[in-house]
Amino acid sequence: MPGLRIGRSTVWVLALFASIIGMSGCSTTDTFEQPAPLPDVDTTVDFDQVWDMSVGDGHDGSFLYLAPLNAGDVIYAASADGDLVAVTPDTGKLIWERELKDRIFAGVGGDGDQLYLVTREADLIALSRENGEELWRKSLPTEVLSAPQSNGSMVVVQTTDGRVLAYDAAKGEKLWQYESTVPVLSIRGAAAPLVGGDVVIASFANGKLMALAGDSGQPIWQYEVGQPKGRTELERLVDITGQPIVLDRALMVVGYQGKLALLDIQTGREIWSTKASSLYSPALGDGNIYLSSANGDVRALRGSDRDELWVQDRLAWRQLTQPVVSGDYVVVADFEGYLHALSAKDGSLQGQMEFDDEGIRVPAQRLANGNLLVFGNGGRLAVFELRKSE
Repeated sequence: MPGLRIGRSTVWVLALFASIIGMSGCSTTDTFEQPAPLPDVDTTVDFDQVWDMSVGDGHDGSFLYLAPLNAGDVIYAASADGDLVAVTPDTGKLIWERELKDRIFAGVGGDGDQLYLVTREADLIALSRENGEELWRKSLPTEVLSAPQSNGSMVVVQTTDGRVLAYDAAKGEKLWQYESTVPVLSIRGAAAPLVGGDVVIASFANGKLMALAGDSGQPIWQYEVGQPKGRTELERLVDITGQPIVLDRALMVVGYQGKLALLDIQTGREIWSTKASSLYSPALGDGNIYLSSANGDVRALRGSDRDELWVQDRLAWRQLTQPVVSGDYVVVADFEGYLHALSAKDGSLQGQMEFDDEGIRVPAQRLANGNLLVFGNGGRLAVFELRKSE
């Protein structure tokens, strides 16, 4: 579940943004929404495990988003306590493992030659994809929560205080820096930047999406996904914490208390938009858009006109992850560590499995063969195939 950030301090909330608890000198009498109880499901589909393993202590009790990197023929995964592994996606066979001396805060990012992580001490480190050997490291101005992104020639990171920094991928030399304005109160979580050949797309806590020139970091265009409204800082939250999706020559983006929009990638011109509130990017499948709303509703919209096809509200306030489409199903995970399979046709709950009792914060990923890669907060890494129940 996302947390809230005030200045340099962080407070966690028990449910989605409705209450801020126990911050030095800061409190509220607002009541927060209770998560819906785990729903009973008449199972028609099973999560059939292909393989699983443990990666260190996972998030090790910290509020992190250490998503594995699916590089096609290899999966790379890191834990907060510094365990880094490379495994095969089909069998989970260990290719290599490295125990780093650093605590890890963000990653795994990568390109054709290197992997990138950010440490708790805010060091950006580049490692060999062949064996995990450290190649270089650079000190960053403050903490990073989203995975570094690279196009092979430069690697880009986004700090929690709104800075975007680019470094030469080969040597780690700093190329440029862009700074944005961060609200007093923001969500502890940030979208990883998109790094193309000549442009970087960055999402900010002030609700703005920016296109920056890859060679200089200078702004090309900006788009307002959400506009702060309301009397309190909580009401004015408009963070973009889900990485935009590239669709040919367009970008799809969604923000908290903002909108879901499709933009021209070259100009930032809005093609269409509709009101929405989400912390994660949508999933696409069969011409439809699937969205985990901030209140826990899973919504399906027809891509051609954004008409709502169905809403599943039985998972309300369970702090759902980004959906992933696998065949005829839409899969989300929740804060209690359950995986839920919904019918892509009507949103009905079709399957359920407890995966990690420490919860699941990182969205599942669809592999090339259609199987699902899942990483739990406690460090369990596994691949599942969805199969109809016998």
